[in-house]
Amino acid sequence: MSKKMGFREVVSLVIGSQVGSGVFMLPASLALLGPISVFGWLISSSGAILLALVFAQLCIQLPKAGGPHAYVEAAFGREAAFFTSWVYWMISWVSSIAVIIAAVAYLSPLLNLHSPLQNLILEITLLLIITIINIRGTAFAGSMEFILTIFKCIPLLLIPMLGLFFGSAQNFEPMNPNNFELMDVLHQASLMTLWGFIGLESATVTTAAIDNPQKVIPKAVIIGTITVAGLYILNSIGVMAVVPLQELAGNKAPYVEASSHLFGKGWDKVVAIVASIACIGTLNAWVLTSGQIAYGAAKDNLLPEMLGKVNKYESPYMSLILSFLGSVPLLIMTLDKNLVVQVNKIIDISVTAFLFVYILCMLSYIKLNAHKKPIYLIISLLAVMFCSWALYYTDLSLILWSSIFFLSGLPVYLWQYKHFKRPVKAPKLT
Repeated sequence: MSKKMGFREVVSLVIGSQVGSGVFMLPASLALLGPISVFGWLISSSGAILLALVFAQLCIQLPKAGGPHAYVEAAFGREAAFFTSWVYWMISWVSSIAVIIAAVAYLSPLLNLHSPLQNLILEITLLLIITIINIRGTAFAGSMEFILTIFKCIPLLLIPMLGLFFGSAQNFEPMNPNNFELMDVLHQASLMTLWGFIGLESATVTTAAIDNPQKVIPKAVIIGTITVAGLYILNSIGVMAVVPLQELAGNKAPYVEASSHLFGKGWDKVVAIVASIACIGTLNAWVLTSGQIAYGAAKDNLLPEMLGKVNKYESPYMSLILSFLGSVPLLIMTLDKNLVVQVNKIIDISVTAFLFVYILCMLSYIKLNAHKKPIYLIISLLAVMFCSWALYYTDLSLILWSSIFFLSGLPVYLWQYKHFKRPVKAPKLT
C-alpha cells in the first residue's frame, strides 16, 4: 500500500481545510447585510481563485515540502524563508483552536456535556485522536480526510438545493434592507467571506507526501478552490431562499432553521452531527498541514532538525507532537469565558498573518518569473492587489498584533542562525 496521497486525498485536503464551521454560520452573518451581500462571494471567490492559480504554478516550478517557505527562499533568501515557515507553522496550529472549539460546541449537547471541564476533556481528546491519526501516516490521514469530506459535502449540497427548489424569491426582498452604500456592503461581505478560503494552499505544503506532486497538486488546488467557492455560494443562496430574512439575520443556528423549514422541527441533532463532521474534517486537514510545514522547513535547515524526524509511516511525528502540546494550553484558556474572547482574537490575528504569507508568495512568483508567462504575472499582481485590499480594510490593531507571530520567531532564528550559513542547495526552478 502506498504511503503517499493521490489526487482524491489531496483535493479532499484542499476542500477540507477551507470548509469548516464558517459555512454553517456565514448565511446568518451575511443576512445582517441583506441578500445583496451574496455578491460579496463573487469578490472573495475571484481573489481565492487568483491565489490558487499562482500557487499551482509555484508548485509546478518548486515541488518542495513545506510550500510557501520554499517559494520565498528561492526569491528572497533564507532569512525571509525562515520567518515565513515559522509564522506559517504557528498560525496553522493556533488557528485550529477555533475549529476544535466549534466541533465540541456542536457535539457537547449530543453527548449531554454541560461543564467547561467536560468540554475541555473532549477538546483535548479530539485533538489527540486526530494527531494520532496523522502520526499513523499522511496516506492514512488523507484517506480519513476523503471520507470526512464526502460526509460533509453531501448535506452541504442537499440542503441548499432543496432550499432553492422549495424556497421563495420573496425572501430576497428587499435586497438591501438597511439601505447601506453598495460598496460598503460589498467590502464587508467580501472580507467576511474571504476567511472561508484560508487554507486553499494547504496541498502545496504536503508535496513530500504526494504521488506525482507536480501534476496532482496544481489540479487539486484549482479544482478544490473552485468547488469550495461553488459550495459557499450555493449554501448562502439556498439557505436565504428558504428562511425569511428577519429570521435568518444573526441566527445562531441558521442550518437548524433551514432544516426546520424544509423538514419540520427536530432536525437540530442531525445538523449538529453534520457540523461537527465538517469541523473535524477541517481539523484533520490542518493538523496534517501543520506537520508538513515544520517537516519541510526542518529538512531545509530553517527550523530545528528534530522537527524533520519521521517514523516508519513517514510521518513527521515530532512536529505533530509539538503542535499538539502547543495547542493544549490555548484550549485550557477556554475554561475562562473571558479568555475565550482572547483566543478568538488570536484566531483573527492569525488569519491576518495568513494574508502576509500569501502576499510574500505572490511576490515570490513575480520575482522568479519576470518576463515569463505574462498572463500569470498579471494574475499574481491581481492577487497581490486583492490581499493588500483585504489588509487595508482590516483593523489596524489586528495587523499590529499579527507581528507577534513574527517576533516570536526571533529566539528560534538566533538559535538556528549557524544553520543558515551551511551550504544549502538553492531551490531549483523546473
